[in-house]
Amino acid sequence: MTRPFRSHALRVASASALAAVLGAGAVAALAGYAVFRGGWYDVAATRQHFQFVHTLLERAMQHSVAFHARDIDVPRQPGEAALLRGAHLYVRHCQQCHGGPGVAPLPFAQSMQPVPGPLVDAARRWRPAELYYITRHGIKMSGMPAWGARLAEPELWALVAFLGQLPHLTADGYRGMLGAAAPAAATASAAPLPPPDRVRGRLVLTQYACQSCHLIPGVTGPATYVGPPLYDLARRSHLAGLLPNTADNLARWIRAPQAVHAQTTMPTLGVSERDARDMAAYLLTTRQGSHQ
Repeated sequence: MTRPFRSHALRVASASALAAVLGAGAVAALAGYAVFRGGWYDVAATRQHFQFVHTLLERAMQHSVAFHARDIDVPRQPGEAALLRGAHLYVRHCQQCHGGPGVAPLPFAQSMQPVPGPLVDAARRWRPAELYYITRHGIKMSGMPAWGARLAEPELWALVAFLGQLPHLTADGYRGMLGAAAPAAATASAAPLPPPDRVRGRLVLTQYACQSCHLIPGVTGPATYVGPPLYDLARRSHLAGLLPNTADNLARWIRAPQAVHAQTTMPTLGVSERDARDMAAYLLTTRQGSHQ
């Protein structure tokens, strides 16, 4: 067999293999599109994922957390006050979905899909930096919120420290620690407010589900028109037709809309003063079409 002939045969074989791969890819794409458009995949919470889908998503989550938490510096061993603060935060923010030693999650959490896992052994499965990352940033499409927008850094680490103690607590020990945590939480003092932070404001808007009712520039969400779109808010002269459009008034409206306009359907969401100021800073400096 001559060299030109071998070269030609190799090119033909390569082209045939490439065509086969592209053809298989096209068939797979068409099949996937048919499933997508046909609505054949059941998204009902009463139907669980296939086991291989669940395992694939769980493994992907584990690898993602390990990668993104790899450079996080863990503070030194916390003191008793931090552990008690963490216990208080756990009861307030975590026990409802994850339960605790001798305490079941609330009924709504028991039927969530995916199910929020118990945290009584979390410290045996995750490193402290990984627990911090999950607590701070949450997990997409799992119901796990990002607590970094609502808890300060010392609180996040106090919560991580308490998670480290959970594997060693009995039901009685858990109740006893929670009893000691209540007075410690009552004596905690509030930190002074930092200047408004528009970058943080964009994140905070998503933590109060604002995009579920409003179209917000730079925030991913559904095509919803429950409330007015918040594009070009800085160009409006008044808020709710009543308040002059200033940063302070916008923060006031965000925190207590019904105190400003008794007939508004916008609910009071329990937005903190800092969060409202940061939201206002973002909304008043963002234009339509922005993806900042």
